[in-house]
Amino acid sequence: MSTIAQQFGMTEALEILGIKAVNEGTSTGGQWFSGGELIESYSPVDGQLIAKVKASTEADYEKVMQSATEAFKTFRLMPAPKRGEIVRQFGEKLRQYKEPLGKLVSYEMGKSYQEGLGEVQEMIDICDFAVGLSRQLHGLTMHSERPSHRMYEQYHPLGVVGIISAFNFPVAVWSWNTALAWICGDVCVWKPSEKTPLCGIACQNIIAEVLRENNLPEGISCLINGDYKIGQLLNRDTRVPLVSATGSTRMGKIVAQEVAARLGRSLLELGGNNAIIVTPDADIKMTVIGAVFGAVGTAGQRCTSTRRLIIHESIYDKVKDAIVAAYGQLRIGNPLDQNNHVGPLIDTHAVELYNKALAQVVAEGGKILVEGGVLTGAGYESGCYVKPAIAEAKNDFAIVQHETFAPVLYLLKYSGDVTEAIEIQNGVAQGLSSAIMTNNLREAEAFLSAAGSDCGIANVNIGTSGAEIGGAFGGEKETGGGRESGSDAWKVYMRRQTNTINYSTSLPLAQGIKFDL
Repeated sequence: MSTIAQQFGMTEALEILGIKAVNEGTSTGGQWFSGGELIESYSPVDGQLIAKVKASTEADYEKVMQSATEAFKTFRLMPAPKRGEIVRQFGEKLRQYKEPLGKLVSYEMGKSYQEGLGEVQEMIDICDFAVGLSRQLHGLTMHSERPSHRMYEQYHPLGVVGIISAFNFPVAVWSWNTALAWICGDVCVWKPSEKTPLCGIACQNIIAEVLRENNLPEGISCLINGDYKIGQLLNRDTRVPLVSATGSTRMGKIVAQEVAARLGRSLLELGGNNAIIVTPDADIKMTVIGAVFGAVGTAGQRCTSTRRLIIHESIYDKVKDAIVAAYGQLRIGNPLDQNNHVGPLIDTHAVELYNKALAQVVAEGGKILVEGGVLTGAGYESGCYVKPAIAEAKNDFAIVQHETFAPVLYLLKYSGDVTEAIEIQNGVAQGLSSAIMTNNLREAEAFLSAAGSDCGIANVNIGTSGAEIGGAFGGEKETGGGRESGSDAWKVYMRRQTNTINYSTSLPLAQGIKFDL
């Protein structure tokens, strides 16, 4: 363990979370097993090997699926409020393990410790939300056209829910799905990112405690590890009625096609190319705070990160100068040190994509305002630390149309009214998050109208990143159309059934049809 990790107490955190030097990567709850090759998890913070995980094999996967399908037979019959009690206990465990789990998220993924703690808090919040929801899985009652008949709708559990998560939120997105799926009566099989496998093992250890303490069967919470090939087993398995996948648009299109080929359901949370519109009536100070955090938070590796700043020409120079000045104050380094603003990218491959993006924007005619580059020397040994960069560009540049998962911000100019700015904002293939900075009520309402932002998330006077669990999270177009977390997102984890009950002594047919025998 490196000096940085030792100073941060990572040895103790790993021990508390049950992480060993070599870990089995497959679990059905309390049982751990794996027969596959080793996955090595290196920290982008210092480049050091944290631990190894044995990948799941196809035989391991089959064992998991047998356990999950068997557990579903029992779990679906448990009353929803009692399932909610299990989720409540899980939330209490997360409160107990918040500090070590937050440290692991920060160290394995590279986000700041505060963001790591915040991610665990999201898990706690969705558990709280799900507990209340367990008593509110409402159907509808409607009047029948036939006398002495009653009609209603009810929701039943789907079965095994497959979850494929990304490295940037290695624990929170899993919990968004599982907390809701569990209170709905589903069981879950999770494939975490192969870039952050230890976070998955830690979470599985925590929920296993709850399942064991409540004498619940193996299979309610399952874990598999590996590359895309193990994920394909979920996508193609008819025993998995729903696959929830978070990642790139490219990956999502593959998942969608494979799941649709067997007429399964998919919940997709894919790429974002998020913009903030800055109108002449914007609060500049507020704009700078929202834009800078949105662009450099998590080193630009959030699906909701701010990629584009669309600024009216009348205030363009003023906003540009303020943003550039703010970037000059950023501190880049060890994310475990709370004095730093920006940590590393996830790996050197992400660094390559960052470098290519900066080269391409210049090749297309853009102008670099804040120089990027890879940081080297003491404290940057992992090779994953880069400088947040700003470039002037146009919306039709190929690189601007593309989502670069790195701290690269493009400044775009508009000259007309807010309608023009909205057209620019909507003029990309992705449709996740958007924002407008304005104190003009008409501009704000235009942005939120049916002719306004085409994104799943549209904010006024806050940035594009940072979402509360109470609202449904997701986006349109190439973002996939899925919705997770709050509101009525629970419905995707259930199947709807319409019931008609005849309590008369005759059998009248619908639409007045006569069929006398």
